[in-house]
Amino acid sequence: MHLRRPSPTSPRRKAALLAASALLLTGMAGCSPGSSGTADAASLAALPGATPADLASYYHQSLKWRACGVAGFQCATLKAPLDYDKPSEGDIDLAISRKKATGPGKRLGSLLVNPGGPGGSAIGYLQAYAGIGYPAGVRARYDMVAVDPRGVARSAPVTCLDGKQMDAYTQTDMTPDDAREKTELSAAYQKFASGCESHDATSRRVLPHVSTVEAARDMDLARAALGDEKLTYVGASYGTFLGATYAGLYPERVGRLVLDGAMDPSLPARELNLEQTAGFETAFTSFAKDCTARADCPLGTGTPDEAGQRLKAFFAALDRTPLATGDPDGRKLGEALGTTGVIAAMYDEGAWPQLRDALTSALKKKDGAGLLALSDSYYERDPDGSYANLMFANAAVNCLDQPPAFTSAKEVQQALPDFEKASPVFGPGLAWASLNCASWPVPATGEAHRITADGAAPIVVVGTTRDPATPYGWAKSLASQLSSGRLLTYEGDGHTAYGRGSTCIDRAIDTYLLTGTPPTDGKRCS
Repeated sequence: MHLRRPSPTSPRRKAALLAASALLLTGMAGCSPGSSGTADAASLAALPGATPADLASYYHQSLKWRACGVAGFQCATLKAPLDYDKPSEGDIDLAISRKKATGPGKRLGSLLVNPGGPGGSAIGYLQAYAGIGYPAGVRARYDMVAVDPRGVARSAPVTCLDGKQMDAYTQTDMTPDDAREKTELSAAYQKFASGCESHDATSRRVLPHVSTVEAARDMDLARAALGDEKLTYVGASYGTFLGATYAGLYPERVGRLVLDGAMDPSLPARELNLEQTAGFETAFTSFAKDCTARADCPLGTGTPDEAGQRLKAFFAALDRTPLATGDPDGRKLGEALGTTGVIAAMYDEGAWPQLRDALTSALKKKDGAGLLALSDSYYERDPDGSYANLMFANAAVNCLDQPPAFTSAKEVQQALPDFEKASPVFGPGLAWASLNCASWPVPATGEAHRITADGAAPIVVVGTTRDPATPYGWAKSLASQLSSGRLLTYEGDGHTAYGRGSTCIDRAIDTYLLTGTPPTDGKRCS
């Protein structure tokens, strides 16, 4: 499992099908006020201002644009060193796309966007939504630009398993009840990890070089190739970690940065996972309050706790007896896919009606098709049985960015009470999901760290109070770490805030992007 994007219905959510939004799969998660990691974590050091001689050719490259994808968009190839410490050892080709400013008005430069993940295609997001759905005033003044990060989609994608193998992986029991099931889960993680290294030559080559720091350095190459002195950027969810990392490395090159659905880089993986688990419980409580107030709620009436108990009992029933789904590949809805389907709908309250319908069909008609569809959208599984590389890149980046949350089944078992306390409904599965980096073939190169970005221009950090995937405390923590952070709060449900219906949020961000004037620190919107 992993942090990701809203579910598909509104224009924002349709675009989000192409984007992921965080990282539960590997053990990154939410931070609440009072978490203990921030004060002890080291700070990310800025890189030297002068361009190293062995990187000069990358900084002076010219992009050759061509028409591509949706009408009005152009694509090019950006070259970056595979290894920034050893640039002579070869290049990596990164896909970049843009839609030029529509006018009228003075062009302000390039606006890079990233939807999160890690593993979400920024180009897919740009061409499906940002390049056509961002406010007209923003698109008039900026070239809308996206780079698929290294290892993702069109940029030397990591691949780990084929479609049938992924089907098996996504159905693995994530709440093992005995020694045999624990062994099977560990074996599934091992097979996934070894597949990432052995599936093809591209995966094997890039696997040690897909860290967030390297992706942030790639963004600086893109900035230079686009002819911009400073970076203007909107990042969502994991995209906030990428943007904050850029700011930490290049504070003097920060233009107008919006970090929406913020992550806290200062917390180690176990704490992150635990607090994100609590974030999903908060989101489920909000859903349950809405559902149980309706006469047709499939989880009945009563309190959110009672609804949670019924959902937990439903998951246990799926563990014993999976439901038919009508899937042409013969997949049934077991506990793992059923849980993923519910979690997928937590990202956006607009998906709650779809979840109610899916749960009604499953509970009353013994039909698991609705929850399977939600799960498939989460995993980016196509009807032909193929998968996007979202989950592969997600693990590859996360397992490189931090040491694993847990290294053994014994450690998970010991932590289970804490996870169950954080979320009686989702806690056990999310605890076991944190084990997936334990078998990773490439050692982590990063660790938890603070990002202060001393000297940077004002950076707008956006947090949603009942965000399931990046809990609100993350935004508070990141805004306080950044020397120029400005906290903007959306009092609402769902994952991220910009473009989700709050006029107050949208106006504050649009004003910042168009004029450079950030909202007052601490501004709250509903």
